[in-house]
Amino acid sequence: MNRPLPLSENVPDDARETILAGIKAHNNALLGPTDRRDLFIPLTDAEEQVEGGLVGYTGRGWLYVEMLFVPEHRRGQGLGGALLQRAEDEAKVRGCKGAYIDTINPDARRAYERQGYSVFGTLDNFTGDFAITWLMKRF
Repeated sequence: MNRPLPLSENVPDDARETILAGIKAHNNALLGPTDRRDLFIPLTDAEEQVEGGLVGYTGRGWLYVEMLFVPEHRRGQGLGGALLQRAEDEAKVRGCKGAYIDTINPDARRAYERQGYSVFGTLDNFTGDFAITWLMKRF
């Protein structure tokens, strides 16, 4: 007799670590050991407090931009493009062949396209009328 699989809204840290360790071990066996390295480019205020920036990582020949945020009062100054360019430059030094990013923000999508990124996937009506879009750029 099959029991129903349990479901919870809370993920214990040790369970998350166990599952992640299994995924990493499987991927390393399949693809070889990863060369993943984190990347952080902060935007700071006058008191040197982080108020935005870029968080991502490089690995297996690609830069993945996990988060990119420019505070409202600093928008329109080219900082989004500058953050991407700085990350891309470092990714090239690390031997990457390209970068990818995802967004649900139509303004961010246009900014990424201005930076040379092209759409390679879209999930329409992801939330309301907004699509989630995946973009990439080869160096």
